[in-house]
Amino acid sequence: QVALKKMPLHKRSRKELVVNEIRIMKENRHPNIVNYIDSYLVDEDLWLVMEYVDGGTLTSVLVRVFIEERMIAAISRE
Repeated sequence: QVALKKMPLHKRSRKELVVNEIRIMKENRHPNIVNYIDSYLVDEDLWLVMEYVDGGTLTSVLVRVFIEERMIAAISRE
């Protein structure tokens, strides 16, 4: 199983940031980070193929769950 992240490129004014993000994801792999697998240009959209992680997006988790600042700092440090 994989996750797809669909990014409309026509809405992005600085496409070089997207290219830089992909380069960084390709070069860095870690068991505690969702890993990049591949990417495809489909029409005007960039599709990123990422490792699948059950539970939804990080944003959806952060909206539903209150995390104290100390815990956020510990998670960020790890």
